[in-house]
Amino acid sequence: MFENLTERLGQTLKNISGQGRLSDNNIKDALRELRMALLEADVALPVVKDFIEQVRAKAVGQDVIGSLTPGQALIKVVRDELTALMGEQNESLNLRAAPPVVVLMAGLQGSGKTTSVAKLARLLKERENKKVMVVSCDVYRPAAIEQLKTLADEVEANFFPSDVKQKPEKIAANALKQARKQGMDVLLIDTAGRLHIDAEMMSEIKALHQSVEPTETLFVVDSMTGQDAANTAKAFNDALPLTGVILTKTDGDARGGAALSVRQITGKPIKFMGVGEKTTALEPFHPERIASRIIGQGDVLSLIEEVERKVDKDKAQKLAKKMVKGKGFTLEDFAAQLEQMRNMGNLDDLMNKIPGMNQVPQAVKNQVDGRQLVRMEAMISSMTPHERRFPAVIKGSRKRRIAGGSGTQVQDVNKMLKQFMQMQKMMKQMKKKGNMARMMQGLKGKMPPGMSF
Repeated sequence: MFENLTERLGQTLKNISGQGRLSDNNIKDALRELRMALLEADVALPVVKDFIEQVRAKAVGQDVIGSLTPGQALIKVVRDELTALMGEQNESLNLRAAPPVVVLMAGLQGSGKTTSVAKLARLLKERENKKVMVVSCDVYRPAAIEQLKTLADEVEANFFPSDVKQKPEKIAANALKQARKQGMDVLLIDTAGRLHIDAEMMSEIKALHQSVEPTETLFVVDSMTGQDAANTAKAFNDALPLTGVILTKTDGDARGGAALSVRQITGKPIKFMGVGEKTTALEPFHPERIASRIIGQGDVLSLIEEVERKVDKDKAQKLAKKMVKGKGFTLEDFAAQLEQMRNMGNLDDLMNKIPGMNQVPQAVKNQVDGRQLVRMEAMISSMTPHERRFPAVIKGSRKRRIAGGSGTQVQDVNKMLKQFMQMQKMMKQMKKKGNMARMMQGLKGKMPPGMSF
């Protein structure tokens, strides 16, 4: 998300660098470029106007202190204003109410409500250690009930069965009773969507809301609809007492207009954002971190948290001990590292969290492909145990067999082996006396996530 805005903003700040002081003259062009970048990102016009005026008021005449360049000074102003625009800090769910805490999910059809229910259930179970029950009140789309049941099984959440013949408010009330009986901490309610806002849908969801009196009422919206997402959220907020927003499909949104418009237009915080299709792909929305990503400074805190959650520490420690003892780095070790990287999830999203990645050419970024990791693992899986431990034996006929077994080409096997040899060479340097500390220092900040020790 925000790739286009980040690129434009980076060029704008580069153009203003070298000046001794920010003034009306040298900031005028920068603000014009910033305005155009925001409009191209599909940010709502009133939001753009207010934002530009806030930046102008704080930036014009500001002295450049110490070693800061005007570009860096403007970066700070823009970052602070972007953070304020999106809500200053993350606003988490209110889980302090008497259990079960009821969370009602509302939104248009196709916005990703059902998937978001499952994602949120998983997040609450894994990060908050909550017992979660989910229920579908979508009686107009029979497949929705079955879809939620399947997803509930995947994330190991309790599923309350419902039927298309029942009234949505009755389903919700019964689910709440059952959640109380079973000692659930949270009840997530999936509701029916429509292709557009209509009086019938609003009347139904109001009745549903009154029947359970939820602690949280979250509006789920597709971020790719841009400023329309903010306008739709406002319409729902006029009918329901929304407590927050979930932005979905942000991994497919290069503009980011919704994220920059929702808070200003609705007055409601973005609490979560969907960053992929998997049930693990839901993240708390941190305005200050997103602002850093927009201006190309990355999101190191989120990256660290992700590594902490997803990297298998036992495997990493075993490999580190093996290296310390001077044992060889084999293809089996390489495969374990590839698995660690794949488990990290969407590699594009991870790359966007690394500071300075906006400076990396797109052609280089395109080489980092999660599917390539899968292919490399498949090649190693097609090898014999002897080949994995002693890759030097892998010659022509063996390469052809490995390529055939993994559905790849011989040149793919050659490329993978070359990458392995580069990694192996680096690992051998760690064997030499006194090199360990220097290698670790040299690798700091350079190794891909999941490949550090």
